[in-house]
Amino acid sequence: MAEKAQYEELIRQFSAFGAVKREMGRLLPSDCPGGSFAVLTLLGRHGDMRMSKLAELLAVDMSVTSRHVAHAAERGWIERFPDPADKRSRILRLSPAGQDQLDELAERTTQLLSHRLSDWSDDEVGQLSRLMARLRASFDDCRAPAARPPALSGDEQSTRTPAITIK
Repeated sequence: MAEKAQYEELIRQFSAFGAVKREMGRLLPSDCPGGSFAVLTLLGRHGDMRMSKLAELLAVDMSVTSRHVAHAAERGWIERFPDPADKRSRILRLSPAGQDQLDELAERTTQLLSHRLSDWSDDEVGQLSRLMARLRASFDDCRAPAARPPALSGDEQSTRTPAITIK
């Protein structure tokens, strides 16, 4: 297991990673906010699905998912069809225009990463990708009660450095 100082450094790096996310967010056109991009990405990756599955993958409630879906549907990026198994539900599908939008955004993102990581070797980029996938997998079921870290005792809470204050 890593030492406390290594975890504290990870906290600092996670906080600083916001700058990377903000720059990548600037690539999105004004009519495609992050929520809509996430909807397009998930439909592109997983294919047709119900709104409930999309909400689960987005890790947000149905009202938020519904707003993102409505925004994308208004622009013609997704299509909604009745679910043959349950006529009250809808199946969401990426439209050809949505696939075009997703392809364009993927190209922009690829160009940005290619530019910013131009001094990285292929092995370093691959290693980063593998480690990020492994980190994400470690948090995949973070909403399940069993995955929550144990509560800290009073002594541990008083000595713990809050993540927000680390710079």
